[in-house]
Amino acid sequence: MNDFINELQLKIERQENEINFKNGLISILSHDSKELFGTFLWLIEELEQKTISEEDFFKLLPQIKRDARKNLQTIQDSVAWLKTQYGEFNIKPVKIMVLDLFHYLEEKYAAKLKEKNIKFHFKGDHNAFLTSDRLLLEYVLDKIFNNAVKYSLPGQDVYLQELTEGDQVVLSVIDFGTGINEKYLPVIYTYDNPVFLGTAGEKGVGLSLKIVKNFISLLNGNIQIISTENKGTTVSLFLHKFIE
Repeated sequence: MNDFINELQLKIERQENEINFKNGLISILSHDSKELFGTFLWLIEELEQKTISEEDFFKLLPQIKRDARKNLQTIQDSVAWLKTQYGEFNIKPVKIMVLDLFHYLEEKYAAKLKEKNIKFHFKGDHNAFLTSDRLLLEYVLDKIFNNAVKYSLPGQDVYLQELTEGDQVVLSVIDFGTGINEKYLPVIYTYDNPVFLGTAGEKGVGLSLKIVKNFISLLNGNIQIISTENKGTTVSLFLHKFIE
């Protein structure tokens, strides 16, 4: 009887988390879209009524561009998550060399790494592998690595570290950047966490980490974030070496 009650409580908790996640996602999309289009419409109307000069209008365009890029990223993240929720989405496990994941990030972020003069290193077994869903795992590492670059200072190092323990593979993205104050760690996956600016003024709504946690759950894995303000952050993924 107790086992049945515990199982029921777990199901209720999972459903509540899923409902909160969806409500938060809708709230973010609604708020950001209204904010962006409202600001843009206001600027156009002000320009038409000549209450703002063309010079001031063009001065504000870089901010509009940054906001539009942020909204586009939010939409792309949402679409990635929606693909896992509707239709016939199934985990598709394939053999993935960990070093290939390193090269994937190295190539995708080549321009940003060069711009900030950040050195990206691999630490671990060059022959290590795991079977996982490539789409979900690459998305997860992409978002974690993006944060590592965003919150690193020019000239710092970032690592992708692999550690295989029996049938578990631990992948860690390690940076030595701005870190996170420990008081914010408990709410990092909620919709109450503050917006942090990157070392080059990059801005995000924090939606990616929420989807990352959701995707890791789909892969039957776990995520751990260890961070110290002004010393850096280590995000570790605990994954099964083999999944079915």
